[in-house]
Amino acid sequence: MKIPRRISSVIINSLSGGVVPRIGLPYITVGRKTEIDALLHDVEIIADGGATFRFIAGKYGSGKSFLLQTMRNYVMDRNFVVVDADLSPERRLQGTRGQGLATYRELIRNMSTRTRPEGGALTLILDRWISNIRNEAALESGLAPGDAGFDLLVERKIRTVIDSLDEMVHGFDFARLLTLYHRAAFEGDDAMKAKVVKWFRGEYVNRAEARAELGVNIVVTDDDWYEYIKLFAMFLKRAGYAGLVILIDELINIYKIPNGIARQYNYEKLLAMYNDALQGRARYLGIIMGGTIQCIEDTRRGVFSYEALRSRLESGRFGGDGARDMLAPVIRLAPLSCEEMLVLVEKLADIHAGLFEYERTLTQEELAEFVRIEFARIGADSNITPREVIRDFIGLLNIVHQNPGTDVAGLLGSEKFEYARATVGDDAPAKEFEEFEI
Repeated sequence: MKIPRRISSVIINSLSGGVVPRIGLPYITVGRKTEIDALLHDVEIIADGGATFRFIAGKYGSGKSFLLQTMRNYVMDRNFVVVDADLSPERRLQGTRGQGLATYRELIRNMSTRTRPEGGALTLILDRWISNIRNEAALESGLAPGDAGFDLLVERKIRTVIDSLDEMVHGFDFARLLTLYHRAAFEGDDAMKAKVVKWFRGEYVNRAEARAELGVNIVVTDDDWYEYIKLFAMFLKRAGYAGLVILIDELINIYKIPNGIARQYNYEKLLAMYNDALQGRARYLGIIMGGTIQCIEDTRRGVFSYEALRSRLESGRFGGDGARDMLAPVIRLAPLSCEEMLVLVEKLADIHAGLFEYERTLTQEELAEFVRIEFARIGADSNITPREVIRDFIGLLNIVHQNPGTDVAGLLGSEKFEYARATVGDDAPAKEFEEFEI
């Protein structure tokens, strides 16, 4: 498996630091097939003009962020535009000090496409839209830019796109800004283009400033930022993309809001977004949010503390570990199996060897022994997470690489791993690994 060193470096450095890399995920994706298949089914619905809303729930380090970033790559490959943001004390769904607007700004800043996966794709999307319309006008009419009637034809085609937005909330002003951008692009007015992009990014402080510079009497605010996300979804479809997917992680930051009223306002916003998606008031839009099980199911402070959300999201009476419902609004992540973890550490061993240009020395038996020890921890069957195992394994790889001749078997059997071997030798754990073969 030949991986560019730049990508290998991002993978190893990100994982060793406990964060999910934004590139290179296909090289290390293991398991989660049922979850990915369920979310890809949602993607088909979005492409057909629908809207979906899902929660990804799991413990810290269980792979929530990894699954979100994996879906980010999947949907970009299917010609979707993706916007993503992590919630924080400064970024919420609703706030009195601009926290909701801060989330909108982060989403637009991270707007990504297949050709601009690192984010910042808004200007590229607008320029591509104008270029495509001008090319279509030239092909249909046989006219060339500069010919009499060509600009009028382009304006008419743009009008067909923006007319479909007029009926939506704030659609008239949104459409007007698109027209301003086109005219500025045609006239080579880069300053006006920058002002329109600034407006779309939610960077105008007040209406007076926007009115003075653009002639529009409205700006994106804490209260209505989601309406503009819905407008973007419709516009992106008209601009040639399959739709828009929103990825919001760290839902725990709403759970941590100390003020109960402020939490309820955020849950009200969450309910409004959920209802919009499932009742057909949004189109070509998918929303996936990630959070811990506690921040969703805690009836005192979590999402379930808001009765209207609890009644919509709570599992049915027939759901359980043995028969998970992948079509439910909340997808609860199951732990990776020891076999899946073995595949993962083998991939990481190969990537590490490629990055530092050495021949992999860890044998298959040593990899399997490492996974056995990790899964033999007390309570590992329900509490161990990929983040813990990956952190330990990259540390092991670093030690072996920097200290040639290290006795791996001795290292795994040392006191440093003694806490992980506490249950090895008990009958119950031994049975758990009887069928775990290389």
